[in-house]
Amino acid sequence: MKTVLVIGGGVTGLSAMCELQKWKKENQSDVRLILTEASSELGGKICTVKDAGFIMEAGADSIVARKANHMSFIRELGLEQEVVYNATGRSFLFTEGELKPIPADSVFGIPTSIESLAKSTLVSAKGKVEALQDFYTKNESFTKNDSIGTFLESFFGKELVEKQIAPVLSGVYSGELSNLTIASTLPYLLDYKEEYGSIIKGFSVNKEKFQIGGEKKFLAFKNGLGTLIDRFEQELEDVEIVKNAVVTKIEKVNSSYHVSFKNHEVIEVDHVVLSIPDTAAIKLLHNQEIRKEFDRLKNSSMISVYVGFNVPDHVLPLDGTGFIKADSDEITCNACTWTSRKWKHTSHTGNLLVRLFYKSSHQAFSTLKEMSEEELLQVALADLNKSLGINAKPVASVVTDWSDCMPNYLITHPQTVEALESKMDELYPGILLAGCSYYGVGIPDCIENGERVARKIVSFL
Repeated sequence: MKTVLVIGGGVTGLSAMCELQKWKKENQSDVRLILTEASSELGGKICTVKDAGFIMEAGADSIVARKANHMSFIRELGLEQEVVYNATGRSFLFTEGELKPIPADSVFGIPTSIESLAKSTLVSAKGKVEALQDFYTKNESFTKNDSIGTFLESFFGKELVEKQIAPVLSGVYSGELSNLTIASTLPYLLDYKEEYGSIIKGFSVNKEKFQIGGEKKFLAFKNGLGTLIDRFEQELEDVEIVKNAVVTKIEKVNSSYHVSFKNHEVIEVDHVVLSIPDTAAIKLLHNQEIRKEFDRLKNSSMISVYVGFNVPDHVLPLDGTGFIKADSDEITCNACTWTSRKWKHTSHTGNLLVRLFYKSSHQAFSTLKEMSEEELLQVALADLNKSLGINAKPVASVVTDWSDCMPNYLITHPQTVEALESKMDELYPGILLAGCSYYGVGIPDCIENGERVARKIVSFL
């Protein structure tokens, strides 16, 4: 009897195991399926906390609706009735000491029409004229492996990119635009440039793709994203799920692997899925040759602070759902989501709930990461006072530190992953890498990756 071990109970590992169980049942296989998780709960970067009438997502807070709608996991898990969508509302940039709206008719700050560009209050008249070169400047050299920052500046000019696009896009993809590839961020921009001669025109022609569901671009679940994890766990009835199982070492012994745990247990397995961050995976292999490949992957850190108040949600600007900080030194946070406004299900009483983000790209992060949770809460309260004028006493808070586990897909990332896969095949055949460290950070990306790696295991079986 063959044994398959998935290490890591995040959404990628759960998806992989669900696919493997499906194959096992359909083929009446006697394969043994084991999923281990180092912590006491499954979910990884999906972690729902409930307190004082609030639902707070300590990790990921939503799913891109456009991607989810092209997949079947919500239907297959019976979650159709649990889905909720984001409320409509404008996003702002905090710049020059005030909140300025990001043009509504834009995608990641990129104008999708001349009207959108013209109405922007973030860019000067000169910057708007410079951005019009998108309509008459041809692409003669860019490929999808080139820098998204350099690409956008070449056709829109520096001002639009620096003042409107970069704050939004860098916030989403956790990195400097100069270090991120077109392929790992918005690959369709190059397609639009090639096909229509203009990125703006490409958006205009394909506007329907970005308006599916109106403004409902993201989805979650009534009782939090933890619902997805709970449902996956319920489905895995033919899988041995072991929590609080800390793996310490993986050794190749003949044609199988011996996996050691902190409690000194050792199990023998035929195939392993390493569905954990790259920084954790390398610690299990104890091999200097493979470490060189892992060391080429880069990660950043982030601290998030939820704050709930016993004041009504309507103290916020009427049409807003949050802001991103642009060039201001007045506040420390990189962004702030007005959670109770954006996600009505997160506040049962209609009281105010906000979430602030502090990223390692900020010059103050080295100081922040040394602070206690209470000190970080005070930093967050000061930011809320300066940006939104809120000085109420909090009734709930959750501080989460995601240190060194936010993947940065640098320009060299595809080549790094390809080289790492090749070296893994050579040194550790039958051990497969999975998860956002390598193949995509969104929840649909992780689920798809889990299914794909499971099918590869099946091909071995």
